[in-house]
Amino acid sequence: MMTQILNDTARILRSSGYTATVFETGRDACEYLNAEIDGQTVGIGGSSTIHKIGIYEKLLTHNTVFWHWKQDADLARREAMTTDVYLTSVNAIARTGEMISIDGVGNRLSSMLFGHKKIYFVIGRNKLTDTCEQAVWRARNIAAPRRARELNRKTPCAIRCDMCYDCKSTDRICRGMVTLWEPMSGMEAEVLLVNEELGL
Repeated sequence: MMTQILNDTARILRSSGYTATVFETGRDACEYLNAEIDGQTVGIGGSSTIHKIGIYEKLLTHNTVFWHWKQDADLARREAMTTDVYLTSVNAIARTGEMISIDGVGNRLSSMLFGHKKIYFVIGRNKLTDTCEQAVWRARNIAAPRRARELNRKTPCAIRCDMCYDCKSTDRICRGMVTLWEPMSGMEAEVLLVNEELGL
């Protein structure tokens, strides 16, 4: 059932201009990316999904890779914004094709919109919703509170880890949100849908 839903979502994404493929496991997606990306500069956005599939270490052996989770944060964020290729995930994706992402610093959202030859989105089945409205809800009330808690932020959502309180805390991590309806003009975009629970 889930494989069919992912395949249907991939078909919708392809009709919107993305390249989209379904993978059964994160390992399969990692092997695919490692074979596809060679001899290039690669930026990686803050992503538990990317961390989980283990692609960073593999790409380092034959690419120049910038990731602020593994390197000097300020420098890596800036360098990652001008690379040939960018890897990231999203906070939620609707079966109708919309992808929703929330950010606090803005580097990940910026790279989704401009600056690279190609961007890859790796998305686990747990991020799939039926509608765009549900995807926005998931990003705000599930993904963001969990990430805030991981970062030990002193926000209501992190303390209770239950929902967005639209707080005004200086620790707030949800400062901007992007909805992608289609790939941005001038940047190739590929979506890897994975039939595994990955990321937040």
